[in-house]
Amino acid sequence: MPIIADAEKRLFTLHTKNTTYQMKADSLGTLLHVYYGERSDDSDKSYAICLRGRGFSGNPYEMGRDNKDYSLDVLPQEYSCYGTGDYRITALKVQNADGSLAAALRYKGYQVSKGKYSIPGLPAVYSEEKEADTLEIVLEDPASKVEVHLLYGVLYENDIITRAVKIVNGGPDGIVLQKAASMNLDWINGDYEWLTFYGGHVMERNIQRDELGHGIHAIGSVRGTSSHHYNPFAIVCERNADEERGRCYGFSFLYSGEFQMEAEKDQVSQTRLICGIHPDNFAWNLQPGEAFDTPEIMMTYSADGFGTLSRNLHRTIRENICRGEWKEKRRPVLINNWEATYFNFTGEQLVTIARNAAELGVELFVLDDGWFGKRDDDNSGLGDWFPNEKKLGCTLKELAERIVDCGLQFGLWFEPEGISEDSDLYREHPDWAVVIPGRNPNLSRNQLILDFSREDVQDYIIERMSAIFAETLISYVKWDFNRSICDKFSMALTAQSQGEFAHRYVLGLYRVLETLTAKFPHILFEGCSGGGGRFDAGMLYYTPQIWCSDNTDAIARLEIQYGTSFGYPVSTMGAHVSAVPNHQTRRIMPFSTRSCVAMAGTFGYELDATKLSEEEKAQVRQQISRFKEYYDLIQHGEYYRLLAPTDRQCTAWEMAEPAGKEALVSAVYHRVEGNAAPVIVKVQGLKAEANYRMHLNMDGLEDMPEEAKEWFMKCLPYGYKEGEMISGAALQQCGLVIPGAMEEYQAWQIHIVEA
Repeated sequence: MPIIADAEKRLFTLHTKNTTYQMKADSLGTLLHVYYGERSDDSDKSYAICLRGRGFSGNPYEMGRDNKDYSLDVLPQEYSCYGTGDYRITALKVQNADGSLAAALRYKGYQVSKGKYSIPGLPAVYSEEKEADTLEIVLEDPASKVEVHLLYGVLYENDIITRAVKIVNGGPDGIVLQKAASMNLDWINGDYEWLTFYGGHVMERNIQRDELGHGIHAIGSVRGTSSHHYNPFAIVCERNADEERGRCYGFSFLYSGEFQMEAEKDQVSQTRLICGIHPDNFAWNLQPGEAFDTPEIMMTYSADGFGTLSRNLHRTIRENICRGEWKEKRRPVLINNWEATYFNFTGEQLVTIARNAAELGVELFVLDDGWFGKRDDDNSGLGDWFPNEKKLGCTLKELAERIVDCGLQFGLWFEPEGISEDSDLYREHPDWAVVIPGRNPNLSRNQLILDFSREDVQDYIIERMSAIFAETLISYVKWDFNRSICDKFSMALTAQSQGEFAHRYVLGLYRVLETLTAKFPHILFEGCSGGGGRFDAGMLYYTPQIWCSDNTDAIARLEIQYGTSFGYPVSTMGAHVSAVPNHQTRRIMPFSTRSCVAMAGTFGYELDATKLSEEEKAQVRQQISRFKEYYDLIQHGEYYRLLAPTDRQCTAWEMAEPAGKEALVSAVYHRVEGNAAPVIVKVQGLKAEANYRMHLNMDGLEDMPEEAKEWFMKCLPYGYKEGEMISGAALQQCGLVIPGAMEEYQAWQIHIVEA
């Protein structure tokens, strides 16, 4: 049974295929966290919680004068509270009607049900009823009658446990939630590190690994979104953990707004992790009888390193977060005009690019920024979602039809959450912009933000976009968001409710996305926020792929996509082949290398198809054909990180068919070295008893002289020549030799197929 509830002992045990999670309500009614780790039995493990008096750690009044060993300040708890004796970071902070900041939660009851719970207005992991179970534990503050419903979803096969919280004001007076985290997790022993993913625009999700020493450690965002700067995903691990070894815990927050993940190692070397909405700009009014739902967090545990942990998350995101037609359907190879034209284009120019792209095998043309309103740069027009027919030379409907006649699908860029001061929408509705009365606003990219916390703004965007979708042959939408939010204020909220703005904004965004994706299920929505500024599991519930970064440089993308892969599958990463010199770095790389890196994502092109040479056109045709051949393996295979971008010579990764019948190993050299040592990677996910043939993608030889090609073929490592085979056991234990680099930024793709 996935959920074992012992009502008499008030002991709750959650099992997945390889993990166990346990908690227990003690004699006082405090819900203690007991255990989370590798699969165990149902026995009560609370014996490991040692009660011992600690100086300056107080004791609950109910325990009496003789029990000085019991203190909330050192007990591992399932959901901790501020103000009543726990001096560590806490999950819940309530301001009561009398102004006091206190809550003390006691166990009240539980319920077990088949299927996975859902959360009103928020994204959440979903499943068939038979695939998941739900545990709900109810806690109550006896003084204020505030109830806290702790929700646990168990996806047995995926080794996933989800958590969310519903807070109900059962008292007679209004309260204010000043902090309402989605999760509290305490480890009673162990020395841990955590991996977090930091960055900025065009440099997202770099890995940082730090010791969780004594004190408070935190990442988060107060930018209105999850942000480029810190991703709402973290891994807590043992010090020796790596890709294949060591205990590690993954935490992915299904939320696209302001968040905080904080950890603290306390006076007795216990470690606590809290995750939820960032409290700095949060104050939620809860009247009697009202409820507040927190966003969900997805947890997984691996005793076998980061690789297993990542694959647990990848599988769940693909199967239990992404939804709709495009969850399983093959996504088209696209070309986007942004780096080809920026704002400077005509309708004729777009059709010409589309026609040339169609001849190469591209399947979707995406028209980026500049097609609407007075929009020849980023100073005006944002919010005026009416096609600029003078600039296009025709109606948008006619342009789409001309591109469809070329044999392509048609896609369109939007930035629905932005508004320019120089726009008809702002002149008509200045109160719809997010500004603080009496203060000059902070501009970013010369634009303001539309107040998505307002239902009338949400309705307007739904109406405008629906009208365009209904009259135009649109198959794809790129949903962009190009600034952080500050000056947080809504003209539609009272002074006492302004602390609700940031979360109401995200709820409004989700309502718009839910409405549009349900109304137009045939449209593939791609999320974007200046690239990867809102790359989180919450957005993936509505948009099954997200533009990974505005940086299209293939070498820079190695690190960006590597960091992203720890928490998110390849199928969610928007990745394109762009022109050289690259527009962000001016770096020049082989066409084959750019293609290889983009194939570790959704694959497309970010260039002007009319400027390609005949040789390059032939390469594009070949790249698209190869991507289609490998599509299922790339998008649905098991992902393995073989060599990190920090490796001196080479980055390498692998996608393996789940049954071990085939794999695709990709490798990109960072540099060419004289007298270089061979690069050997241990291939994963194959059948030890089977034999395999290696097929080397020869794109990397196209520009080499014939003599060099001949020499290279003679020097190929064993396994690449006709008739040679290697066993799965050998590939896993001894490894695969990657062919050497013949030029700077050399890339290789090796298709391994069962003989």
